[in-house]
Amino acid sequence: MQVIKRNGMFVDYDPSKIRIAIEKANAEVKPKERATKEEIKDILSYIEGLGEERLRVEEIQDIIEEKLMEFGHFALSKKYIIYRYKRALVRKANTTDLAIKELIDGENEYWNTENSNKNARVVTTQRDYIAGITSTDITRRFLLPEDVVAAHDAGIIHFHDADYFAQNALHNCDLINLEDMLQNGTNINGVMIEKPHRFLTAMTIATQLITAVSSSQYGGATITLTHLAPFVRDSYNKYVQKYKERDLTEEQVKRFAMEDLQKEITDGVQTFQYQINSMTTTNGQAPFLSVCMYLGETDEYKEELAMIIEEVLKQRMQGMKNEKGIYITPAFPKLLYVLEEDNIHENSKYYYLTELAAKCSAKRMVPDYISEKVMKQLKIDQNGNGQCYPCMGCRSFLTPYVDKDGKPKYYGRFNQGVVTINLVDVALSSDKDMTKFWKIFDERLDLCHKALQIRHKRLSQATSDVAPILWQHGALARLKKGESIHELLHNGYSTISLGYAGLYECVKFMTGHSHTDNGEGKAFGLEVMKHMNDRCAEWKKEEKIDYSVYGTPIESTTYKFAKGLKKRFGIVEGITDRDYITNSYHVPVFEEIDAFSKLKLESEFQKLSPGGAVSYIEAPNLTNNIPAVLEVIKFIYDNIMYAEINTKSDYCQVCGFDGEMQIDDGLEWYCPNCGNRDHSKMNVARRTCGYIGTNFWNKGRTQEIKERVLHLDNKDC
Repeated sequence: MQVIKRNGMFVDYDPSKIRIAIEKANAEVKPKERATKEEIKDILSYIEGLGEERLRVEEIQDIIEEKLMEFGHFALSKKYIIYRYKRALVRKANTTDLAIKELIDGENEYWNTENSNKNARVVTTQRDYIAGITSTDITRRFLLPEDVVAAHDAGIIHFHDADYFAQNALHNCDLINLEDMLQNGTNINGVMIEKPHRFLTAMTIATQLITAVSSSQYGGATITLTHLAPFVRDSYNKYVQKYKERDLTEEQVKRFAMEDLQKEITDGVQTFQYQINSMTTTNGQAPFLSVCMYLGETDEYKEELAMIIEEVLKQRMQGMKNEKGIYITPAFPKLLYVLEEDNIHENSKYYYLTELAAKCSAKRMVPDYISEKVMKQLKIDQNGNGQCYPCMGCRSFLTPYVDKDGKPKYYGRFNQGVVTINLVDVALSSDKDMTKFWKIFDERLDLCHKALQIRHKRLSQATSDVAPILWQHGALARLKKGESIHELLHNGYSTISLGYAGLYECVKFMTGHSHTDNGEGKAFGLEVMKHMNDRCAEWKKEEKIDYSVYGTPIESTTYKFAKGLKKRFGIVEGITDRDYITNSYHVPVFEEIDAFSKLKLESEFQKLSPGGAVSYIEAPNLTNNIPAVLEVIKFIYDNIMYAEINTKSDYCQVCGFDGEMQIDDGLEWYCPNCGNRDHSKMNVARRTCGYIGTNFWNKGRTQEIKERVLHLDNKDC
């Protein structure tokens, strides 16, 4: 028989531990109240006679209490109950004070590297983290059951964003309905914001709305430039009217109006870029924002949209100046470029934008690419129509949805939160026994489901008053004051995500093969993915909640999971011998594979991550080989829904070196030109988990970055 400990570990049943616990309780009562050796033996025999393969610690303790009372040892039973209670108090002890002190003193490794876009030394970030530490403590002690907390602590599952969970009002990520707020007006802090009448004003208001929305949630947000395109026409018409009043020729009017319009677009995009990167949300950082560039979203304003996209790409390619006045790669906003018939072929009308996007990717790592062609094959709505729309923030995708009028709707929708299963732990816990694997897998999925239900139920208590910008003033809804958001959590309007990590290591341990082998390993990997989707479908059918499988970024959790695996199973060669585990379904970073084979293979797994996932390739400096970038982009269009190209973009403030910063064997960053190792005097940008990180990483993620192999050389494709 095995015993399931509170941290989720399976250990062999040891009767001596029960005997010792009862004897300790015996020592605290009068002799006549003590259990005899025969009675203790009877208790042990009863437990062993149950014939159970596994029992939880709590179940065994319940049996001991019941048996002691059956024997009439009420005082002894009381002592045992008090002992259990005291142990529970120890487990629930408040740990916030020390954690906050370590944070303020800069001694807390977790918070120092928790997010590569947050600087834990800055007071605004510290304020967010102090609140996060408090929230996490409340969450652990009062809001989550012990089995969920224990599994989270052991790295069996990960309950995401516990640092925001104490508030029932916060959701994860969303697609901001900028069109509604700009066209119909909105409200920030009780101040009415009316519809703007020119592009520059619309861009300025957009940054304010994005910051307000980001301060009312904890995940990433996405807007589309399509919602700003109508204001370009408004500005153009104003300039036309101005020059008409000067009695100029029609040709002069159009030329001068277009010159003024182009300057306004340049100024508007620059304002947007500067404000997004200089504003700070209540989360202590710039908004985690993605910007979608999708020509197919509009027919009426396509020309205006193309003008905005062109300017955004040009300014992003230039970069932003650091404190030394050198142009570097900014982290935000993330850019999402949709590939479609109008821009993918050399003879396409807007191919010039794709060429510009390729140059921008080579220089600044963005945009990322969404294939309209593949997405419409995968995202079929209730009307039977394929849909294309952006991810929410980093990689989380909504499920297809049509409103009560039968029209597809995506902007104004959101994700409720994530709980991630550690697939590597499932595999190692099974000890390569396939029957045992599927049994443990289901038990862990049930635990994730339980944790997701807790997320959902807590959010369902919120009313529109908790975040008016979201629920009353158009970002996500136009509810009445005091109205519940409960309805928006059901029937597909929002999603909730079952995350997963470590598919490679799971498959490798169970089959001896990588899931990239196009054989036994791949087949098992796809079976694992399908099983998670089947379970989500069951939950969705029963509860009318859109559960979806999500390829988790696990930025800092990759290190936490790796440490937990080593603690529980020791060093298993090829599985637990690194300080990280592989993200989602990805090919492991150290496995040699070419870019096209990688994208093609991963596309099969990406299909089974409907809640979100992103594939990538690692590339050298391709600024002088744009044809190679374009070949990759065209391949993405034909083969995979969502992918990105990772290049390097670094700068040493000591010597001016603008090549690639290196990582030594001790996992320390340094400049290969002058040897500078001072993080405060170098700018390093790496794609961490979808977003670009610029504030360095924990030990596990740093090792993962160091071990990344190139998937594309610098030769003609």
